[in-house]
Amino acid sequence: MDELLPALDRAVANTKETLAGFDDAAMMESWSVKAGDQTLLELPRVGLIRAIMLNHWYHHRGQLSVYLRLLDVPVPSIYGPSADENPFM
Repeated sequence: MDELLPALDRAVANTKETLAGFDDAAMMESWSVKAGDQTLLELPRVGLIRAIMLNHWYHHRGQLSVYLRLLDVPVPSIYGPSADENPFM
């Protein structure tokens, strides 16, 4: 945890800084993945962020909540209060 949390904090800060540098026009520019000369995937940057980056993040956050449940660890608020939190706090 001593290494993971600071690494996550740095990655989030770096991502926020990078995304803040894009205006609307830049977000609509094409982004692609290529293998040599072959384009494997091409979409606007905003599509990459929404369809790939954020969905990937949500997927792993869901996996984390399942692992916590399997380990009998209370699930923290992720999308709002969880069933493990006291609603009257």
